[in-house]
Amino acid sequence: MSIQAILLPLFVQVALTLGLLLCLAELRRRDVASGAVRPSQMGLGEPDWSPRAKQVSYAFSNQFELPVLFYVLTILVIITRKGDLLFVIMAWIFVVMRILQAWIYATSNNVRYRFMYYLVGAIVLIVMWAVFMVRILTGAP
Repeated sequence: MSIQAILLPLFVQVALTLGLLLCLAELRRRDVASGAVRPSQMGLGEPDWSPRAKQVSYAFSNQFELPVLFYVLTILVIITRKGDLLFVIMAWIFVVMRILQAWIYATSNNVRYRFMYYLVGAIVLIVMWAVFMVRILTGAP
């Protein structure tokens, strides 16, 4: 499997994180511009951001939880040359679940659907790690 095919899902995950960051920056800018949050409140605990800004903030923060394990695994797969079609398919499933989970988190915040996408992504990531560990420990290709 090519390095590009292995890294493309990672790049999309990074783009999701950066996209949420830019969205969050704009929402917070609006909160400050409207007077809903005063600059003097920043740095003294959490200001009273708008509900939408809070949702996007939580969606952004969530990208530094499970995805960190995905990033590490992707790097290890490249270093050990264990990347194959199965890895790429599961990587795409994981990233699509992250996109859907973040979308719901930042919009409707329907916990039932958000959790479903989170759970599917988490299970896929666990399987990805299990497959990788078995391959490393057994010497399987």
